[in-house]
Amino acid sequence: MRPEPPEEDFMHDRIRHEALHARVMSASEAAALIKDGMVVGMSGFTRAGEAMAVPLALAERAKHDPLKITLMTGASLGHDLDKILAEAKVTARRMPFQSDAGLRRAINAGEVMFIDQHLSETVEQLRRGQIPPVDVAVIEAASITSDGGIIPTTSIGNSASFAILAKQVIIEINTAQPLSFEGLHDVYIPSYFPNRMPIPVVTCDSRIGTPWIPIDPAKIAAIVITEKHDSSAAIRPPDDETRAIAGHLIRFFESEMAAGRLTRRLAPLQAGIGTIANAVLHGLIDSPFEDLRMYSEVLQDSTFDLMDAGKLSFASGSSITLSAEKNAEVMPHFDRYKPRLILRPQEISNHPEVVRRLGLIAINTALEFDIYGNVNSTHVMGTQMMNGIGGSGDFARNAMLSVFVTKSIAKGGAISSVVPMVSHVDHTEHDVDILVTEQGLADLRGLAPRERAVKIIGNCAHPDWRESLADYYRRALAFGGHTPHILEEALSWHVRLRKTGRM
Repeated sequence: MRPEPPEEDFMHDRIRHEALHARVMSASEAAALIKDGMVVGMSGFTRAGEAMAVPLALAERAKHDPLKITLMTGASLGHDLDKILAEAKVTARRMPFQSDAGLRRAINAGEVMFIDQHLSETVEQLRRGQIPPVDVAVIEAASITSDGGIIPTTSIGNSASFAILAKQVIIEINTAQPLSFEGLHDVYIPSYFPNRMPIPVVTCDSRIGTPWIPIDPAKIAAIVITEKHDSSAAIRPPDDETRAIAGHLIRFFESEMAAGRLTRRLAPLQAGIGTIANAVLHGLIDSPFEDLRMYSEVLQDSTFDLMDAGKLSFASGSSITLSAEKNAEVMPHFDRYKPRLILRPQEISNHPEVVRRLGLIAINTALEFDIYGNVNSTHVMGTQMMNGIGGSGDFARNAMLSVFVTKSIAKGGAISSVVPMVSHVDHTEHDVDILVTEQGLADLRGLAPRERAVKIIGNCAHPDWRESLADYYRRALAFGGHTPHILEEALSWHVRLRKTGRM
């Protein structure tokens, strides 16, 4: 990234619409545009590309001028912004995703009303008027074009539709982000009901929109200049268990290739955020597969590791979220990666039509799954929200192969991730094809519930819990039914964990 230009060149490079120069103001002045009770749409997707200065100014203002807002984003925010806004009592309602421990406490205490949504749905509901409209959009940008178009930074998320639909737009120009981001993005807004046209994404590298967010510059009410880097992703390196998970999945892909169902290119890959999914993709570096493509939400460290290894030819996502170490490697040489990258609005990256058309392999993480293949990815003990469903449901139901991965035990073996019945269902057995733990892989395609149970218990459960699961299933068979259960015991493992600290 080159040094920031002199002041006279700064406006020309970063704000190329001359009439907008007069709308540059402080963060506190811009935050004053946000009133009590408003719906605010902010940029940000998995700790990338969020507006930073205006939210902090809003929290500071709330100390002497209390106000509450409904906060919409693409996904999670970084820089502790969700925590700061929750503790300042600014956030009354939050959607569609979060990952902050402070906000999570407020949600589980009932202090913040959290609407957990499939990430492809939020702006669909906005356009239909099914949820209250956005009053103010706060969007981070690398620059503004001469026509007033917004050049996003490391994420698009819902920023495009927020800016288009909002009554007013506040733009944060982040000078820590390079001007070379221009051309990275592909902004396409689907046509509206009732006569919707197909979305013409037919390959991972299809470009169908504009490299900027097109809005009427008259709606831009304020411009704030910032200089902050994205929060770093907390991604741990692969360990023995995640390497084993990757190994099981790679061997499965090899068997699919031998059967003629996959080639060495596999199919376009999607992977959820987090250490396990990132480690699984990292495992493909030492696999026989090559010329891989990705059509996903978040481009993590593994995306760039695979590119550097010559394994990944193209990646489409909605954000770039990297560890500090990987960010230091990638960003100074971003022009080298840029021709092989696209960032899209999340309603396109996650759109069921496109996911089904491209025939994705979707790899997402489970908190727990049961012996019939139902997956809980959001709620601990059925009630305590973790982060939200995110985009996993968008992909799981529509992918060619829907894979869920997790370690077989947690908390030092006190918790089995394979249980008789999940305490909360995010992905039903109908949307799950493959389950993988470090113990093994269960291919559930074409299996009835009774067949699924035998395979999941035998292949995925930890040895310490396998016999207990098998005993539950054998006794459940005595009650009969298509999906045998002992209702009096189905959640007894979770009850025992709450009472004793061990399932």
